[in-house]
Amino acid sequence: MTQLIETFREKATSVGAEVIPCDSVTAAAQFIADHIDGTLLVPAFQSGGRFKLKAALKKAGVTIATEHFRDVAATAEAGVTGVNFAIADTGTLVLESTAEEIRLATTLPPKQFALLDPAKIVADGIEAVAPLRQFHQRDPRNYIAYVTGPSRTADIERVLTIGVHGPKELFVLLIPGLSDDFMEM
Repeated sequence: MTQLIETFREKATSVGAEVIPCDSVTAAAQFIADHIDGTLLVPAFQSGGRFKLKAALKKAGVTIATEHFRDVAATAEAGVTGVNFAIADTGTLVLESTAEEIRLATTLPPKQFALLDPAKIVADGIEAVAPLRQFHQRDPRNYIAYVTGPSRTADIERVLTIGVHGPKELFVLLIPGLSDDFMEM
């Protein structure tokens, strides 16, 4: 497991993400509070609800938005979600993002905070097949997002530009014990 975490950290860092170990949701909330000044989009997701993420963020002094995302998303500073699982050899996060609030929180604000239990890191794309099949069997019409570092594009005169089609900054907060269920964010 330790090797998978280290491989994931190396690969995610190499594509511009920051990987931060946190010992609890409270520590993650404090990290988020220390890295934003504006509004944080907090959509509903299972592990966030179970560990009372919204309450921890409020206690840390974060201004949060939990509804009317279409109105707030364009001006929010950041979004936070859980992660279904990650792929170590590419540093990729995999999120079941059928819910519009999840998509808005992960694509419109300039910063994204992703909460990941290190137990949900798989070695490579081959190991990712089983959970991806489970998603498809559960709901054949869901959205699955693959996030590998901050948003980037080189479609304008082949010049690499960060943050044009999504967040400029990606923070992956590793929280042991958050959730070992790949179907749960």
